[in-house]
Amino acid sequence: MKRIAIDMDEVVVDFNPKHLRVFNRDYNENITVKDLMGTHLQALRPHLKNEIIGYLNDPTFFRDLDVMKDSQEVIKELSEHYEIFITTAAMEFPSSFTAKYEWLKEHFGFLNDMNFVFCGDKSIIHADYLIDDNVRHFQRFAGQGILFTSPHNINETGYVRVDNWLEVRNYFL
Repeated sequence: MKRIAIDMDEVVVDFNPKHLRVFNRDYNENITVKDLMGTHLQALRPHLKNEIIGYLNDPTFFRDLDVMKDSQEVIKELSEHYEIFITTAAMEFPSSFTAKYEWLKEHFGFLNDMNFVFCGDKSIIHADYLIDDNVRHFQRFAGQGILFTSPHNINETGYVRVDNWLEVRNYFL
């Protein structure tokens, strides 16, 4: 059975709505997802970089994020034909481990816990495919990288790209 590794943030987890909501609340801003096209929040407000990253160091931040539309249904279907691993570069924010694990158990409990991979460098992942929003993870990955569209990567070219989970289904099934 072929293996598909799937990133969490901005792939199965709808990360931006909460990040923007708490930032806008705390700094009386009105930044939208459209404002993030081709960039990150830290690049828009570089003078607040530490504060913006600080949200991600909150051990509870990742616990109540929304599920990306259609991801549960499609991953469940894919798991009938492929070995599925959810992979997250959680070493960037080690305080997120518990919240991310609990989130995965709640929303993707149909997958085996042993298929949740918390790592740093995703080149260690032995899979045929990696679905990720960040092209840096494809640089040393031995399989096929599939770029999941997110506002920050909208200008990236040269990769197989999917815009949503229905396109993921069409690609694999």
